[in-house]
Amino acid sequence: MSALFEARGITKRFGGLTALHGVDFSLDAGIASIIGPNGAGKTTLFNIFTGLYGADEGAVTFRDHALLGLRPDRITALGICRTFQNIRLFANMTAFENVLVGMHARVSLGLLDVLVRGPRFRHTEGVLHARASALLERVGLLRQANEVARNLPYGDQRRLEIARALASEPSLLLLDEPTAGMTGGEAGSLMGLLRALVADLGLAVILIEHNMRVVMEVSDRVTVLDHGERIAEGSPQEVQADTRVIEAYLGTRHSGGLRRRRAER
Repeated sequence: MSALFEARGITKRFGGLTALHGVDFSLDAGIASIIGPNGAGKTTLFNIFTGLYGADEGAVTFRDHALLGLRPDRITALGICRTFQNIRLFANMTAFENVLVGMHARVSLGLLDVLVRGPRFRHTEGVLHARASALLERVGLLRQANEVARNLPYGDQRRLEIARALASEPSLLLLDEPTAGMTGGEAGSLMGLLRALVADLGLAVILIEHNMRVVMEVSDRVTVLDHGERIAEGSPQEVQADTRVIEAYLGTRHSGGLRRRRAER
């Protein structure tokens, strides 16, 4: 039986630069983190997973659907959604409106329904509003529902991005550095949210993350990239003790584990 999500032999070149070379990755359930030094190819891999980039070689499947060559909106419709390293909210819209926008892939109303605004439209609108409120409550932002997104604190903007991603009803959520810029307390709260999403919704999550405390505490499995190649994969404890990972992060002169790396980075 194939994995929920699987990538095999992913290679991506930009001119003469090979950003990824023969990378394999798979996920059935739970939380998997992809880590590596800056420039290792992590975000490039995410962009291939979600249709923003094509791959020169390899294959990506989700529930046995081939993803390479599909537009990002088609991949979202299949049940994969992502956030970005740089916040991409609709800054002048409220938190509530941002979440509603995220539901577009699951709305079946046609132009006539919107123009006539009959019973079908009113029912659908009520369902969407109730779901948006529930998602904001889940991420702890219901009280800020009518706040304009640009006025929210940074940590709340990150949470709002997750709520908007959840609005598309994904089975697989890809998060690109979700704790970037957060305080230690905010990052800890987000870890609790991710665990709850997996436990309550059966969601599978793939993280790109530089905060090693988050990676080691929340991940079921960790994949390490360096110079576009996978150099290690396993449990957080196994990866933390891998000499190839230590060398990639700290250099061959160091002998310590990943705990020496700045934990709150």
